[in-house]
Amino acid sequence: MSSEIRELALNARAWPFEEARKLLARIEKQPKILDKGYVLFETGYGPSGLPHIGTFGEVSRTTMVRHAFTLLSDIKTRLFSFSDDMDGLRKVPDNIPNKEMVRAHLGKPLTQVPDPFEKFESFGHHNNAMLRSFLDRFGFEYEFQSATDWYKSGRFDAAIIEVLQHYDAIMAIMLPTLGEERQQSYSPILPISPKSGRVLQVPILERRLDAGTVVFEDEDGTLTEVPVTGGHCKLQWKADWALRWHALGVDYEMNGKDLIPTRKLSGEICQVLGSNMPEGFSYELFLDDKGQKISKSKGNGLTIEEWLTYASPESLSLYMYLQPRTAKRLYFDVIPRHVDEYLDHLAAYPGQEQAKQLENPVFHIHSGKPPVGRLPVTFGLLLNLVGVANSEDKAVLWGFIQRYAPGATPENQPILDHLVGGAVAYFRDFVKPTRVNRLPNDVERAALSELADYLESNPADRSAEGLQNEVFEIGKRHPFPSLRDWFKGCYEVLFGVSQGPRMGSFIALFGVENTAKLIRQGLAGELVSAPAAA
Repeated sequence: MSSEIRELALNARAWPFEEARKLLARIEKQPKILDKGYVLFETGYGPSGLPHIGTFGEVSRTTMVRHAFTLLSDIKTRLFSFSDDMDGLRKVPDNIPNKEMVRAHLGKPLTQVPDPFEKFESFGHHNNAMLRSFLDRFGFEYEFQSATDWYKSGRFDAAIIEVLQHYDAIMAIMLPTLGEERQQSYSPILPISPKSGRVLQVPILERRLDAGTVVFEDEDGTLTEVPVTGGHCKLQWKADWALRWHALGVDYEMNGKDLIPTRKLSGEICQVLGSNMPEGFSYELFLDDKGQKISKSKGNGLTIEEWLTYASPESLSLYMYLQPRTAKRLYFDVIPRHVDEYLDHLAAYPGQEQAKQLENPVFHIHSGKPPVGRLPVTFGLLLNLVGVANSEDKAVLWGFIQRYAPGATPENQPILDHLVGGAVAYFRDFVKPTRVNRLPNDVERAALSELADYLESNPADRSAEGLQNEVFEIGKRHPFPSLRDWFKGCYEVLFGVSQGPRMGSFIALFGVENTAKLIRQGLAGELVSAPAAA
């Protein structure tokens, strides 16, 4: 690590560097953190469901902070992806087979519930495998950790004994936050019934510190004594979060805004156990197209697979990078903008000064090593090309692209080829059903006629920039309230949408002759007669 880059990183304003500097300051104040030999980042996973877009967001953002930290310090780092697979299964998920079989095991730790897919040792093992496959697919560097392994191997034993020793202090933190009925049954230590195998949320009737055991009333009414160690008990999840922070020495973990109260309580419990809660920040939650919070149970958001049907994982990483503390809509209409913004940032990166590169999102998306290359067309351009070319055949679309960018092929431009496929799918699913071409008004008609005349005159300058300048000049010669209205008119008449690409780039891609013909069709009302939803 060069001293120059480190100096720049110490002053960089990008939020991953801000977070990394907070972590560095924590270490300087608490040097004993480094007794374990590394700085530990953590993300959590509840394996009662499959990994989702929120999982991607938390791991990708944490990875960005981790990389930023490596530019500030030579201290070794590790990232644990921790699965809470000792949690009792509270309800049967809707999206699994063999529901009745699973229903018979409600309340048991997830790693004791048979796998409804009949592929793994348990339902917990199945979803853990899905998590690892998910993270590996995106190239994340992490170490998988299982709560079941930590509890049953005894690695949590010493910390759980400390919880038993500080039981009253932890209860004093938790009870004021609970309703009267829950107060009667609450315990931070949840015994696992040796008879039914279920995780029980029952009062602890007696704590035997010398023996390291607790006494409770089992489901059949008998008084039962079990050790708190060795996986015979687990902790209620607020205490469990604190246990992990304390026992593992977690230095950084972020969380959703909905967990701010939980984080505070877990932090207080962590302090009772003699540790400080990790650094981190609370990110905002995602909203659907109606501004409602996205819920896995409602299914009112956008899935990873849906995003990747239309766009690249890098564009999704950009979405996660931008404004993580701001609530954002996560719906299909955000995809095109993030695809093109990613491409813009990537194209700008090589020509930027090093300080600016550290502020560029692609630096953080690619852990400091963004790929080199500039795509000849944008996603927005491709969407409009699909619409006016009257073809969803990639080979036809590549014909236009290769005339615009000689030498480009699907083989030497695999990213662009994926983008073409995504544009075809996105246009088919979202643009085509909603676009409505209209007739031009009088001012638009005169300007479009002049533009068609110009294109039919076989202009000498057919570059995207030259064509764009001419479109501008034509717009200026007509009484539009603003040039924005001129371009909006072009989009609505020719493409059936209110926003579109740079017209010069589109004309160069589609061809001046083809565009002139398209304009004449728009002027004659021929585009209106063929709405895209047909």
